[in-house]
Amino acid sequence: MARLTDRAFEILRAEVDKCAAADAIAGNVYRSIVIKQLEKMRSENGTFASIEEIRATFKNEFPNFSEKTLKAAVKANRPPGLFGKIIWVGGFFGAGLGIIWLANLPVPIIRKPIANTFPILLMPSFSSMDYDYRQAIALVEQSDQLVNKATAVADFDLGETKAKQAQKHLDALPVWFLGYYPETYCSFFGCTWRFSVDEFQAARKSIGRMDAQIFQQKNAFTQLGEVEQNLNTAKQQYQQAKNAADRQKASINWQSAIDQLNQIPAETLAGETARKKLQAAERDFQAMGGVATGSLRADNLIEAAKEFALSAAVASQKPPHSAETWQKIADLWQQSIERLSQIPFDNPGYLDAQTKLAEYQNNLGTTQIRLKAEKESVEALNQAKSLFAKFQTNLTSTSQNPGYALGLLQEIINQLESVKPGTTVYPEAQKWLQSARKKQKEWQKN
Repeated sequence: MARLTDRAFEILRAEVDKCAAADAIAGNVYRSIVIKQLEKMRSENGTFASIEEIRATFKNEFPNFSEKTLKAAVKANRPPGLFGKIIWVGGFFGAGLGIIWLANLPVPIIRKPIANTFPILLMPSFSSMDYDYRQAIALVEQSDQLVNKATAVADFDLGETKAKQAQKHLDALPVWFLGYYPETYCSFFGCTWRFSVDEFQAARKSIGRMDAQIFQQKNAFTQLGEVEQNLNTAKQQYQQAKNAADRQKASINWQSAIDQLNQIPAETLAGETARKKLQAAERDFQAMGGVATGSLRADNLIEAAKEFALSAAVASQKPPHSAETWQKIADLWQQSIERLSQIPFDNPGYLDAQTKLAEYQNNLGTTQIRLKAEKESVEALNQAKSLFAKFQTNLTSTSQNPGYALGLLQEIINQLESVKPGTTVYPEAQKWLQSARKKQKEWQKN
């Protein structure tokens, strides 16, 4: 190892030249002497020269030599440190990596001569391509198995994930390169490529086909979920229906949900599931059909009974009414009751019918009471009038027999008092009663 490095020599020589130029008389002579000593020190092997040894070479010739330059030379006259070595090694490897990076660029004009002369440099890009190729093929096969042999919607979710991963690896492959250079596995002697453009296109088509299948399958499952919800809702609506209109509406929704099950594509997994559910749904609907028929008949009877009851209620307004009117009202209530009585106890509408039946029977009873009161009151008034006519006709004979007259008047009063309030003849009976009592008082005075 030289005692004076080239870098330190160059620093010192520059300062020597500067000092020599400042001394026009002996500058060149002194320069020659100092340079020879420095060259001798540079040619000698051994330990690096110290600062005193270097200063001794020019202190007599150039006493004005820059101390700063001397220190810079001494600093340069040292072996490279760890950091310097790291920089040097890093620069070396950086240059090597730069060359490898340049060689692996997807540029045919660069890659072809390297593949023919030193193919090992292409190993990084080919290793990456081989990895993406293997991953793409494996993921395509996994996705295909999950999609075409799925047993649940979760298989399609996983298949979709695998297909996306496969597509990512296929996108990483340099498609343009496949058609130009049949290379992939590189060594010192050459490269071979086992993945053709046809295989690449086939893989892409498989992923595209699976994407379409996954979309169709998941869409079918979404449709199946909506139909099942509609079916369950229709069943609940039918079970909770309180009248014929509600049951009919629920029945229509039920049938509509069954029709929607038939519309799910049969080639999908959801379609296979729908076929199984369809059988159960149709069976339940058919069983409901018998119940619905009985319910419909009960609903019709109840609605008819309500119509008769409404007519009776309207006719009953603003009493009093004649016996004929009360009879018609009673007949209307009877018609309502007869229709409700036709609903058997095992019919879904039986409870509703019984509730109405109790109400209508009570109304019929009230009507019959009013009818009886009207008839009896009319009869009593007629009887009173007949007796009063008899009293007037036999006035001469009755005048000779006051007891008989008073008895006849009392009988008239009794008949008039039996006329019920709220009847059509009640106001007239009250007038007759007032007159009869007046007559009775007159006869009592006699």
